[in-house]
Amino acid sequence: MLDITRNALAVESLTKTFRDGGRGSVKAVDNVAFQVEQGEVVGLLGPNGAGKTTTIKCILGLMRPDSGHVTVFGEDAQTNYPRILSKMSAVLEGSRNLYWRLTVWENILFFSALHGVASPADKRYFDHLLKLFSLEDKRNVEVRKLSQGMKQKTSVVCALARRAPLVFLDEPTLGLDVETSLELRSVLRELSCEEGRTFVVSSHDMAVIQDVCQRVIIMSEGRIVVDDNVSHLMDLFRTRCYRIVLRGPAPEGLEKRLVHEFVGSSVAEGEQGAEIKVNLSEDEDIYRLMDILRGVDGVIDEISHEEIDMEKVYLEVVRKERSFQ
Repeated sequence: MLDITRNALAVESLTKTFRDGGRGSVKAVDNVAFQVEQGEVVGLLGPNGAGKTTTIKCILGLMRPDSGHVTVFGEDAQTNYPRILSKMSAVLEGSRNLYWRLTVWENILFFSALHGVASPADKRYFDHLLKLFSLEDKRNVEVRKLSQGMKQKTSVVCALARRAPLVFLDEPTLGLDVETSLELRSVLRELSCEEGRTFVVSSHDMAVIQDVCQRVIIMSEGRIVVDDNVSHLMDLFRTRCYRIVLRGPAPEGLEKRLVHEFVGSSVAEGEQGAEIKVNLSEDEDIYRLMDILRGVDGVIDEISHEEIDMEKVYLEVVRKERSFQ
C-alpha cells in the first residue's frame, strides 16, 4: 500500500479500459500507481494516447476506472465523492471551459460561486490573481474578445480562484506565446512556494516541465515508465549523451549502424567533419561505439558530453520504451 500520510494524492493500481462496441478494447490506463506530496509540482508526460488525460479524469471522478484506488489528502476519493471535489480543481480543455459572453470577472465569480467561494475575502483574492496574471485591464472584457493567451490565463485563474489545494493543469500553455508562457511558469512557481499548492501539470511543452516541476512521471501505452526527480533525470542523461566530431565526412554505412545499435543516434555533416550524437545507456556502450568507428576507419577529432534538456530526456525515454514494444 502507498504511504498517504504526507500526500496530497495517492493513486494505486488504477486501470481503465475502453471497449469498442464489443469488437475490441484499449487499455488506456494500465495498473498506474504514484503519489504526490503536499506542495509538490509534478509533471505528467507522455505521447498522445499514453493515458495522461484519462488518468486525470479518473482521479477527478469524471470517468469511472475499472479498478484502483485514489486517495486525496488522506480521504478515499470514491467514498467521499462529490465532497472531495472541494479539494481539487482542474483546467482540462483550456478556454473551452469558459463562458465566452461573460467577462473575465464574471467567469471568475460564476465558477467560484458554484463551489461556495464568494466571500469578500475571496473576492480580494480574485483581484490578487488578476494582478498576478496581468489580467487587471481585461477584468470587464468579454472572454470572446480576448486573445488565445488571455483566454488560457483566464481559465487558469478560474481554476485557482476556488483555492483548492490540489490543482490539475492539462496543457496550460497550449496556444500561448513565449512571453505569456514564461509569465505563467513564474506564477505557478510563486503559488506553489507561497501558498503550498500542489500541482499536477500535463504538457508537451518540455520547457515548462523543466522550469516548473520538481518531479516527472512519464507514461507510455497506459503505464508509468519513469517516475523521478527532474534534477536526477537531467544528471543521469547528461552523463550518457555524447557529441563526437570525426575528421572528414561520415564513412558509408555509419549512420545506419549507429541507429541500429543506439536508439536516437544521429549523424550530420558539420563544418569540421561528420558530427555524431549518441546516447550511451550502459557502461560497455562506449567500447561498442569505438569498435564501430574503428570498423569504418572513423577518426575522432573531438568528443564531449552533449548539452541536455528535458525534451531530450523525454524523447530518449519514449524512444527506448517503444523499442521494447
